[in-house]
Amino acid sequence: MRVHRPPPRQYPSLIVERGAEGGALVSSGGGLELPPGDRGRQDDPGRVPPGAVSVARPMEIGAELEWGADAWTEVRTRARRAGRAYIWLNIVEQRLRAVVAAVLRPIYEPVHGDEWVVAAAGPAGHEWVQRAVAVREVSRRKGYLLDPADDNVLSFLTLPQLRELMVQHWPCFEPYLDDRRDVELALDELEVARNVVSRNRALSETVLAQAERASGRLLEILGSGTGTPSADRLPVDAVEDLVGDRYADVVGVHADRVRLQRQLPAEDLFSGARRLDAIGIGLNLLVQNYSGRRLVRLAESGCRARLLFLNPASSAVRRRERELGLKKGELSRSVEMNIMHMRRVRARLRDTGGFEVRVFDETPRFTAYLVNGDGPDGLAVVQSYLRRTRGMEAPVFVLRGSGRDVVHRSGGGGDEAGLFPTYREEFESVWTDSRPVS
Repeated sequence: MRVHRPPPRQYPSLIVERGAEGGALVSSGGGLELPPGDRGRQDDPGRVPPGAVSVARPMEIGAELEWGADAWTEVRTRARRAGRAYIWLNIVEQRLRAVVAAVLRPIYEPVHGDEWVVAAAGPAGHEWVQRAVAVREVSRRKGYLLDPADDNVLSFLTLPQLRELMVQHWPCFEPYLDDRRDVELALDELEVARNVVSRNRALSETVLAQAERASGRLLEILGSGTGTPSADRLPVDAVEDLVGDRYADVVGVHADRVRLQRQLPAEDLFSGARRLDAIGIGLNLLVQNYSGRRLVRLAESGCRARLLFLNPASSAVRRRERELGLKKGELSRSVEMNIMHMRRVRARLRDTGGFEVRVFDETPRFTAYLVNGDGPDGLAVVQSYLRRTRGMEAPVFVLRGSGRDVVHRSGGGGDEAGLFPTYREEFESVWTDSRPVS
């Protein structure tokens, strides 16, 4: 039986039937409109021929192509998480590639030249290393190798393949890495996130946090320091390290102080400080979240503290009470109690000169805790005072006083300092006009 294949543009409403002998397909139908999906031929609307395949009108499919607000929110959430995970995985892969090259290249390159990666993979890795070689050749032909430094087989190995090279040659890596098990456990945790990100699937917040922790641990094992002195107090985030210069020296923004303390507890912020400067109304973050015993130990270890409270007898306290809707004298008593607590801490010190407490009478504009503000390892927590919002509920900014200048990309293109020096200078100005507490 002959097969009739009329051009689609002439016969858009084809009903395709299977031939009587089951071999060939015969097309029939007429008209220029597509028939409904549940109807047969136009000459007999009530009968659907056996073996016929009817073509539905596009509007009858019922597909909804529009995305609503909820769908866009979900997409952005997925992209945000995948982006963070990708940055961590990218850094880990580059670091692992550099470690593998530093250890194995001197062993294999003198004998095998540019094919040292193939030789290092050996028979066990023959399949995946040859696949990497093939991908490299395709990238060469199509012009995908934009950087000559990537024109090598090592640049085309994935994280699991780099791990395989390390495991195969562990005696070569053992002098540099303490524990093979720690390395493999970290890589196991990363493999989950790598699999999800590479296939553009949904990444949960739990898996993202696990990947970030594993990445940080693996980078520490591989000996890649951050170069930031304050990283021990607040670890440098991978995203901060890459795009932090877009936001001056702001490394964290939190909706309130509760969320801040989940990431940066008072214990981590103040412990081990050599200098502590604080200014605010009552300094509750320090007084109520860091015990007097710890403050005594901190001061005895050499930390010099300068604490500036708003004068509880000033008119500024009464104005603040009215703003917050507090009873008369409620805020002033709270500030006075905090000052008395700090006086008791000072009285327990052998050297009281390193623990100064003062009050100021000006309108309070912000509260700030500057830790090691005189050095490159400084860290600051800053909150502005809002008219109807208590300090616990106000937004919090975390600043890293790394001492680096931030390039100002608009205007004249000059250099612009971060926010840390601004608040440090403001503290010094208020400190100069303040009065000591006896």
